[in-house]
Amino acid sequence: MIKYRLKITKGEPIRYISHLDFAALMQRAICRAHLPAAYSEGFNPHASALSVGITSTCEYMDLELKKDVCQPEVFDRLRAVLPPGVELLQVKQIDMRSKALMSIVDEGSYEIKLPLSDDFDKIQHSIETFNKTAQIIITRETPKKRKEIEIKQYLPKKITFTAENSVLKLQLNIKITSTGTVKPSEVLEALNDNFQLSLPVKEALICRTGLYHQGKNLIDND
Repeated sequence: MIKYRLKITKGEPIRYISHLDFAALMQRAICRAHLPAAYSEGFNPHASALSVGITSTCEYMDLELKKDVCQPEVFDRLRAVLPPGVELLQVKQIDMRSKALMSIVDEGSYEIKLPLSDDFDKIQHSIETFNKTAQIIITRETPKKRKEIEIKQYLPKKITFTAENSVLKLQLNIKITSTGTVKPSEVLEALNDNFQLSLPVKEALICRTGLYHQGKNLIDND
């Protein structure tokens, strides 16, 4: 038995497939690669579920094999059968006793690109005010309930931003906790609703750029 942690991407061609469909896609790829996966014992296709429409340069999955296969062979065989939109970036052998990815991930980083819809000075003032505000309450609505959430508790760092060629680019980190988290789109909506911006949230291109445990990326936490 041997266990590997994989780092993969979820690119533009598959940004609109669901989390479950993405997991199934990876399962089919592992089958096509003829890797002896022990699905029931150790297949863990995600660290933190990615919302539909969001791309990622840093998805992780743990793969437990019933027979030993060397790391270069796993990398080459799996990379050869992955569909467009999925790129295998790294394969690392980890301890069989390593904790499940979902139990260790505690933070994610994101890059958001969207059309520059407001005056840059206005955006700068609004984001700086957002960063200085101690508490920001949003209302999260689902088909079953309506709930107020304080989102600054989930934002460990200031939002940073740049603008170039009529494109606004935001970078933010979000905590992932046992009691909850916040979505990047909810942060954008809070900027609009509470800080007088008119960001085109529906046009935002959101990419997850990192997943971490205690400040380290998940491939280094085994």
